[in-house]
Parts: sequence; structure tokens; C-alpha cells
Amino acid sequence: MSRASLYIPLGVFVLIMGLGYIGFDLGARNELPSALINKPFPAFNARLLENPEQTITRADLLGRPAMVNVWATWCPTCLSEHEELMRIAQGTDIVIVGVNYKDRPTKALQWLAQYGNPYDWVLDDRDGLLGIEMGVYGAPETFLLNAAGEVVYKRVGDINPRIWRDELEPRFRQLGVILGATPESQNSP
Repeated sequence: MSRASLYIPLGVFVLIMGLGYIGFDLGARNELPSALINKPFPAFNARLLENPEQTITRADLLGRPAMVNVWATWCPTCLSEHEELMRIAQGTDIVIVGVNYKDRPTKALQWLAQYGNPYDWVLDDRDGLLGIEMGVYGAPETFLLNAAGEVVYKRVGDINPRIWRDELEPRFRQLGVILGATPESQNSP
């Protein structure tokens, strides 16, 4: 056996690792593709978390741009983004819809009582069926809808001051939403 043949397994290993790195690199994981972009938000009929006798449908989201945020109490990243959602809710008049995803309603209600409720409506999706229709990978995920109820943007991951300033706020402005000043937009470079 020649000395050069000893390097063949190493070369094959390096080639496999290189192809794996190129082929499996997700790039920006928050930009996972969504089949819903530029399409209508899925039709749904969901119970409200705070009032299970009342339901909300897709028609209730029509007429002005909205932000649909998928969250759960079991999601640590949802807790880290919650403060920013509270600031957005207090500093703007954006319709914010929460989808409580695969969670227990009692825990979700306790969470909102403890940390505050930034949502205009909170939909109870304890079985995850609405999440499946939305193509949700997990929580948190956020969808921006135009006034016609079409999905114009999807964000996988948390919303923080930088994401609000650089990604979400400009998109809402493009949709014609006049936003109040939030502390983050006033301090942006």
C-alpha cells in the first residue's frame, strides 16, 4: 500500500464535510421559506383564549395591516421577546394577534397576567392545527399581513429592538401604517 493511499480517506472526509457545510448551511435561520408569502393568510375559526365562547376568523383580520405572533409559555425565546411586543403594543396602533401554540390555556392566561398582554386577540391553538396551516416550525414566529389579509413577511425567531427597527417597522411603513415613536426608533443610529 502506497503512502498516498493513506490520504484518500482524509480527502474523502474533507470533501464530505465541505459539501455538508455548503449543502446544509441554513444561512439566516429566521428567513426560512414560507409558502404563504404573497398569499392569503389561512382561513381559520379559532377560540379566544380569554373568552372561549367567542371565535375569531380570518375575516376579522381584514381591513388594516396586522402582526400575527405565534408564542407559547414553554418557549424561552417567547419570554425574551415579550417585553419588545409590549413596547410595540404601547407605542403603536398595530393590530397584534397572538396565537398561543400547543400550550395549556391556564398556563397561557397566567403568563399574560404576569407579563402583560400585548395582543388585541389571543387565539387558542392548543392542538396546533392553525400552526400547521400557517406552516409554523415552532415558536416564536411572526407573520405580517397587509390590509387584504395576505402574508407579506414571515420572521422565525424573536422580535427584539433591532429586529423591530431594521425589519418590522420599515415593512409596516411600506404598508402605509403610521407608527408612533417607540424608544428603539428614537435611539436608532
